[in-house]
Amino acid sequence: MDATLPKSERLCGLKAVGEVFQTGKSASAGCLRCKYLLRQDGDPSRIVVSVPKRSFKRAVKRNLLKRRIRESYRRQKALLGPGVDILFIYTSTDVLPYEVVYADMTTLLQVVLARGMQTVDNQENA
Repeated sequence: MDATLPKSERLCGLKAVGEVFQTGKSASAGCLRCKYLLRQDGDPSRIVVSVPKRSFKRAVKRNLLKRRIRESYRRQKALLGPGVDILFIYTSTDVLPYEVVYADMTTLLQVVLARGMQTVDNQENA
């Protein structure tokens, strides 16, 4: 799988993000929390990253954390596969090193993948 993050893999638009936020399921691991929504189409997975302004007043720190989250997702997106919309939210009040964000992202993607497989199995058995 390609190790880039093109525009087609970014979740854009108020309606799409709102749908994930309202109807999506939650998961968390360490400094990250996510809301995700499984789609039935075969389109690539799409993401959006949020770092609260309440926790980090300076845009420089928020942008740094967003870059770290996007990079850790980009390097591991092959774990997930297509058909998932994800909203990542940074929950820690400290700027954590990239290695910590990467490890938390790994755990989070494995949780989403496991829950997604359970949902697929339940739909097949019904």
